[in-house]
Amino acid sequence: MKNELEISILAISNIQKFVIGNDLVYLPFFSESFSDLFKLKVYTENEIAYCEQFDQPMLRYASTFSAKEAVYKAFKQIHEIPIVWKKIEILRENIAGKPKVKLHIDTIVPNISLTISHDGDYAWAIALIEHKL
Repeated sequence: MKNELEISILAISNIQKFVIGNDLVYLPFFSESFSDLFKLKVYTENEIAYCEQFDQPMLRYASTFSAKEAVYKAFKQIHEIPIVWKKIEILRENIAGKPKVKLHIDTIVPNISLTISHDGDYAWAIALIEHKL
């Protein structure tokens, strides 16, 4: 009986329906390392336009980077395909709108839920991806 129960528990625990990625950015360090080259390598035109419309664009660049990193960390748990930064695009319909993820890849794109937050010197994001077994 005990072995059957252990086998059942192990089988259930191996079923992973969701994967999570998160990232935390410390704004002072991010600002020090930010450059035009980094911006061009990491951000899409839409992301740059979004960030530049604010009085403090660095906060928006940091929060967008945090979101990209969170999506990357979640995505790599279910796909072995490497994904570059510009292939992960963080979109917003309006200034305070819900962030959406657009993946520019040649594979099935999973459902991704994303939240972004910032407070003081930190920007934080978490991505939840539904893993269809």
